[in-house]
Amino acid sequence: MSTCVFIQIRCKPGLTYKVAEEIALREIHSELYSTSGEYDLMLKLYIPEAEDVGHFINEHLLVIPGIERSLTTMTFKAF
Repeated sequence: MSTCVFIQIRCKPGLTYKVAEEIALREIHSELYSTSGEYDLMLKLYIPEAEDVGHFINEHLLVIPGIERSLTTMTFKAF
């Protein structure tokens, strides 16, 4: 069973659309949204069961140029 996480991303000024395009090209997300507030993007991501969550996010997402900061919310149970 995969682990569902929500990741909020703050981008460097002027790079939000480039970051979103790069995320979309990698096809690792379930959903991707532009947001208002402290973060620019929010994505829903399912981490494969055999993968370490931190390593997966670092290796597949946070290497994208233009990402300034991220906030990951782990999920445990759907109601």
